[in-house]
Amino acid sequence: MLKKYIGDKAFLKSVLLIAVPIMVQNGITNFVNLLDNIMIGRVGTLQMSGVAITNQLIFVFNLFIFGAISGAGIFTAQYYGVGDEKGIRNTFRFKIVICMLLTVIGCLVFYFAGDFLIGLYLQENESAADIAATLQYGKEYLLIMLIGLVPYAITQAYAGTLRETGETILPMRAGLVAVFVNLVLNYLLIFGKFGFPMLGVNGAAIATVISRFAEFFIIYIKVKHQKEKYSHMNKILYHFSIPGKLVVNITKTGVPLLVNEGLWAMSMAMLNQCYSTRGLDAVAAVNIQSTIWNVFSITFMAMGNAIGIMIGQILGTGDIEKAKEDDAKLVHFSVLTCIIIALLLASMAWLFPKAYNTTEHVRHLATQLILIGALFMPVDAYTNAAYFTIRAGGKTGITFLFDSFFMWCVNIPIAYVLSRYTAISLEMLFLASTSVIVLKALIGFIMVRSGIWTKVLV
Repeated sequence: MLKKYIGDKAFLKSVLLIAVPIMVQNGITNFVNLLDNIMIGRVGTLQMSGVAITNQLIFVFNLFIFGAISGAGIFTAQYYGVGDEKGIRNTFRFKIVICMLLTVIGCLVFYFAGDFLIGLYLQENESAADIAATLQYGKEYLLIMLIGLVPYAITQAYAGTLRETGETILPMRAGLVAVFVNLVLNYLLIFGKFGFPMLGVNGAAIATVISRFAEFFIIYIKVKHQKEKYSHMNKILYHFSIPGKLVVNITKTGVPLLVNEGLWAMSMAMLNQCYSTRGLDAVAAVNIQSTIWNVFSITFMAMGNAIGIMIGQILGTGDIEKAKEDDAKLVHFSVLTCIIIALLLASMAWLFPKAYNTTEHVRHLATQLILIGALFMPVDAYTNAAYFTIRAGGKTGITFLFDSFFMWCVNIPIAYVLSRYTAISLEMLFLASTSVIVLKALIGFIMVRSGIWTKVLV
């Protein structure tokens, strides 16, 4: 029964070889983010709220980068499946160009419109002093974080190509070093330990920027040092040209992904803005919940990446039936593991908020939101698996409708109306906007079963 639905030992081993390094890297990254969040939370609620708002804006940029490289990544995986090194090199060049373009745009937007964007989350029902302090903390943090956008974007281009060509260990190692650097420097610079200045919020931003550069240089130096192993990622600047036809094909496939990821990130920012109408306590509680959620969601997020890579490689060989069979096993395995993770999260929901130096009201709100998130986590796992399945075959227009279009046409209207025109509590508002994931899962099930994603691109 288990072999039928989740595969035999050999199959699971091939899955885990891809998924586990991603889980480890994302897990440690998110765990360190949790510790960072707790450190800022120990400084004060206003500082935590300012950083949380800014990180929500940075999250939008990160998702734009992810969407930009994902379109080219679909082609990279399929080129790797048929052994086309030249094709891999061309897609890598494309990623570098688009990442640099988006970074310039992102820096300009955040620099000139940062105050306005942060101000969207600050409600007039709070005291003027609290609003001014939160805005100042958020602005200071954002200006320093801008320095780290360049190494972050280039690192994602490198790491994405490495994973799509079967190399998951190097990005994991670089990520581990980066999070260790971030954790140590956070402790030293936030609290002023061992003779370092006590910089608070600014210290957290400086630590993050330094860790971004550390991660980039580790990957870059390793790729340059082992030129034969990573031949498809070297000398890309010597002849920096990309075939026009490939650019057109990647653009057709990638633009819906880029738009989708960007709109999805903005929809999450909009959701949090709706939650912020319930006050700064709501901002703090949602920040705690989302940070804990990120730690526990690493399993199904990594499985989504594994699905995209493995199914993309199989589709590249033209074996449609094997792609369908393996995808079903991967989806079952992702949901099954996520049920276990969700139960663990629910059992510990009361514990995490106690680590924060905040009020009992914020802790209570955060606990309730964590429980709601745990309830729907297995459904999230299925929708994530469905998304990566459809994306593996290049059906990015459909993923756009499935993902961000659904958010803006279903989740956001519900949250907006309930937050502006009713007085329901934050918990009920969060439950209402989260529970519609069930409808999304049903749509995903229909699309995956239809087989519309089984397309060979290369």
